[in-house]
Amino acid sequence: MTRIYITIDTEYSSGLVSDLSKADRIENYARSIGCITPDGPAGITLQLDLFKRHGIKAVFFVDPMPALIWGVAAIEDIVGPIIEAGQDVQLHCHSEWLGLAGDKSFLASKATGQNLFDFTFEDQHQILEYARDTLIAAGAPMPVAFRAGNYGADDNTLRALAQIGLRYDTSHCPALPDASRLSLSSLMRDPLLFEGMIEVPVGSIGTLGGGLRHAQITALSLAELRAAIGHARDNAYSSFTLVTHSFELINRRKLAVNKIVKQRFEGLCRTLADMDGVTTGNYRDTPPLFGGSFQSSRPMPANALRTGYRYAEQLVSNVLYGAL
Repeated sequence: MTRIYITIDTEYSSGLVSDLSKADRIENYARSIGCITPDGPAGITLQLDLFKRHGIKAVFFVDPMPALIWGVAAIEDIVGPIIEAGQDVQLHCHSEWLGLAGDKSFLASKATGQNLFDFTFEDQHQILEYARDTLIAAGAPMPVAFRAGNYGADDNTLRALAQIGLRYDTSHCPALPDASRLSLSSLMRDPLLFEGMIEVPVGSIGTLGGGLRHAQITALSLAELRAAIGHARDNAYSSFTLVTHSFELINRRKLAVNKIVKQRFEGLCRTLADMDGVTTGNYRDTPPLFGGSFQSSRPMPANALRTGYRYAEQLVSNVLYGAL
C-alpha cells in the first residue's frame, strides 16, 4: 500500500493583519482558518468534515507564532477542533510574526525575517522551541514533524529541530528548489536521513518542459492528482505527500468559495477513499517510512492533455474567483 499524506498548512495570515486588535484576530480567523463565507464555512471545519466522511487521515501543520500577539487562545481555537476530530497536529512556523510582534519578541537579538533561513542557528533554535512549547500549551501533543513557513528552512533548521526533539521535516519541495536553502537537490524526492532528521519531500510531477510541479491542491488539476497518486502506487512508492492550506478553498479577500478548487478537493477525498492500493496516513500513528538509503523515484511524466486541461481550468478559476 502506498500511503498518501494530505498535509494542511494551517495558519493565520500575516498579510491580512491590520491593527493587531482582538477584532483583527477574529477577522483573520474568519478569513484564514474558518474561512466563513456567505455560502458557509470552507476552512478547517469543511476539511475535517470531508476527512471524516471519507475515512481519511490528514496532518495539520499548525503555526503557533501568532500567539506572540494574540495569546495562546488564538492557537487553541485552531488546535481544539482538529484534535476533537481525531486528526494529527504537527508544527509549522512563519517567522515573519516576530517582526509584527515588535517589543514582544522573545529573541535577544531582536532579529526579524520572512523565513527561518534568515536567522542564525541560535535564533532558530529559540524560535522553534517557542513554537513547539506554544503548540503544546494550545492542547496539541508533543509534535514529531515540522514544515517551515514558505518552505523557508536551511540546514540549521533541521539541526535545531533535532535538538528540540522532533524527528521528521517536510520543508523540502523538489519542484520549488529556490524556496528553501536546504542542501538537497531536486533529485531527492524520497524520504532520506539528513542532519539528524528524516526529511520527507513534498510530492511532485513532471512538466512538459522537463521540470517539476509540486503536488499542491491549487497547483494541479484533479486529473493530475489522481494520476500522480496512481503513479505512486503503481511504482511502489512507500509514500506521497500532498500540500494544501486551511484557506485554499476560498478567496480570502472576497470571502468567496472557489468552487473549482472546492470540487477538486472533494474529488481528491473521493479518490483516496475509492482507489485500491492506497491509504492515508499521519505522523502521529503512521509516519513515513525511511528505506535506509538514498533513492530518487521517477516522477509521473507530463501529459499534454492533462496539462492543457489544467491551464484552462486555472484560467477559469482566476477569472471567476481571483487569487487566494
